[in-house]
Amino acid sequence: MTRYPPPRFVDPEPYGFIYLGVQAEPAQRFPVHTRTPHRRREAAQLVAAAAALARRPDVARVNVYRAVLIPPLPGVPRYNLAVLIRTVGAEQLDTVRACAEVSALGGEQILAGVNAARIGDTEARTDGTFLFNHFTAGAGVDAEAVWRSLTGWYTSRTAVDNSTALRPAGASPFALVNYVRLPAGPLRFLIGQLTRPSFHRFVRGTLDANGMRALPAFHRLVHTCTAPTDDDLCSGGRQRDRG
Repeated sequence: MTRYPPPRFVDPEPYGFIYLGVQAEPAQRFPVHTRTPHRRREAAQLVAAAAALARRPDVARVNVYRAVLIPPLPGVPRYNLAVLIRTVGAEQLDTVRACAEVSALGGEQILAGVNAARIGDTEARTDGTFLFNHFTAGAGVDAEAVWRSLTGWYTSRTAVDNSTALRPAGASPFALVNYVRLPAGPLRFLIGQLTRPSFHRFVRGTLDANGMRALPAFHRLVHTCTAPTDDDLCSGGRQRDRG
């Protein structure tokens, strides 16, 4: 099987991560998610709750996302909105997960854990499309090692220059969640994969050989809010999208 040159990995982020799904409306089966009035209102309420959470001294950043495309694959999280919380360290995960400010978000936990490995800076820019790729794996499979073995294909064949692999620190339905800022929109990215024979031969072949599945969900950033140490952050934060 062809091998692809590995990318340059950088130091993992030092934070803890809590990834939540929020259902603004009943989950839909149609892949494309549009901005309905109800979803806009729910996103605005979520942003206000995220601002309160980001004021905690044990929270470094809170990002709010809205779904734009979720392929109809069995097992993929089908939430309309998502929240990615960075705690100041992994030691703060349990405290933040149990706090009233997280409860106020009304989300369901998908993963709480750490950044196991990283390529580039996923949030060097906050525009564009963000992929949350959810990997399932059987018992005894080193999902991080399998993911690392695939990164060279993505950086050399799809022009992806960043990737933040999140490994759960406790119970999660997923062995790994990969968080990526894409160089193109979701349809272009998917077509760029599916039309390449090497994707089916190498990427899918490697996943199948290790009993893993990849379940992608594509989002856009609505709002990012960090600790209130900068003048432009967190009573307002940085608004990217109206939800």
